[in-house]
Amino acid sequence: MRLSRHGLLKMTVAATLAVVVGAAASACGSSNSGAGGDQSITVYNAQHEDLTQAEADAFTAQTGIKVTMRNGDDSEQSNQLVQEGSASPADVFLTENSPGIGLVASKGLLAPIDQATRDQVPAQYSPADGSWVGWAARSTVLAYNTSKLTPAQLPASIMDLAQPQWKGKIGISPSGADFQAIVSAVVQLKGEDATLTWLKGLKSNAKIYQGNTSVMKAVNSGEIEAGVIYHYYWFKDQAESGANSNNVKLKYFGNQDPGAFVSVSGAGVLKSSKHQEAAQKFVAFLTSKKGQQVLSDSKAMEYSIASDVPANAKLSPLSTLDPPKVDVSALNGPRVVALMQQSGLI
Repeated sequence: MRLSRHGLLKMTVAATLAVVVGAAASACGSSNSGAGGDQSITVYNAQHEDLTQAEADAFTAQTGIKVTMRNGDDSEQSNQLVQEGSASPADVFLTENSPGIGLVASKGLLAPIDQATRDQVPAQYSPADGSWVGWAARSTVLAYNTSKLTPAQLPASIMDLAQPQWKGKIGISPSGADFQAIVSAVVQLKGEDATLTWLKGLKSNAKIYQGNTSVMKAVNSGEIEAGVIYHYYWFKDQAESGANSNNVKLKYFGNQDPGAFVSVSGAGVLKSSKHQEAAQKFVAFLTSKKGQQVLSDSKAMEYSIASDVPANAKLSPLSTLDPPKVDVSALNGPRVVALMQQSGLI
């Protein structure tokens, strides 16, 4: 059957339109803009899983971007990222403490954080080069048993715990990233020689535990008189049953002592990420008012530090802690591990 010239023209126009529509649909389906839909990012997460999952859920609800978490600890994940290099599937790296993300940054593996995101975070909580930003914080404290010690008997400085009178009376968790971050602050503030002397004193004096919770439990039971932990372990237990902390109070060293060190949790975007826009959006969300409110309202009991969002009202105000001034980008995890090995603590 022969078609008229008019019929042929109609078929040609229809075919052209089909090609155009099909190409547009294909382009939309393959978009990597991070605008939601099928877009997703992979986060290497070393922070507490309940907190980061709450943040991820709120972010997905706001943006439609899905978040897949790969959980581990600071040292494990930072070293994995270094090994993977540009082949890493990670888009974002979240840490409990800053030495881990500092290691990844030192290898040139992080993309610069968007300036608008950096502007949401006070300068002391992020490195000057903008390779990552802080998004949560925790304070070093001395947990002590109230039936064993009075406030007048407590050491004036965390450095005093190396003195002979504390032998067998204190507890630490030296293998964890938390304590190693504290040691990294001591190195920056006191130097390597003084830090090594202090660590050797702790080797002689301290009982060793696995994790801050175990240290606090030992203080609570009277097994030891005091222990070095981060503040939020006590606050979380008090918010639950208090079973592991009712005999415990916290000493905040203040006076810019190394024992008043405030550790920062970091967030960075991998330079090798194939989802740069979505990854930057996630870090921006963490430091935004909404993301910081998720942190403040959570059971994590860590400090919100960005976008002027107040921390949980039950916490001692961050403004009263008088921590030492440290360069968060210069806290050297590998060097700390070497010193702790040299002292025999690990």
